[in-house]
Amino acid sequence: MDIFQAIGRRKRSIARVYLKKGSGSIKINNKKLEDYFKLINHRNNLKTPFEIIKSEISNYDLSINVCGGGITGQSEAIRLAISRALVKENAENKTLLKHVKFLTRDSRVVERKKPGQKKARKKFQWVKR
Repeated sequence: MDIFQAIGRRKRSIARVYLKKGSGSIKINNKKLEDYFKLINHRNNLKTPFEIIKSEISNYDLSINVCGGGITGQSEAIRLAISRALVKENAENKTLLKHVKFLTRDSRVVERKKPGQKKARKKFQWVKR
């Protein structure tokens, strides 16, 4: 039985996905999907690559290790890793997933705070007198 492994990154999050044919169990850091992601939007992020290739998520077993960042960044990193693993499993999935930009790494990260300023771009209020 083949296991397809892929890595996805988003902001500070790094996700490693191990995908294999199975009964539909999803474990994220040894927790169930519903226990790890409380919001339905984050759960749907994981399921959308399967909907795009018109495959059932219940046909696959997913074992996911994710660390760093926040919940949204982690769910999007997992989505990228799942998409990459599905392409490794079947190369025909690449055109479908590439069309909806699920194979593109979102490189936007938080801009650093500059010295002498309040935030990255915001300045301290200037007082004339």
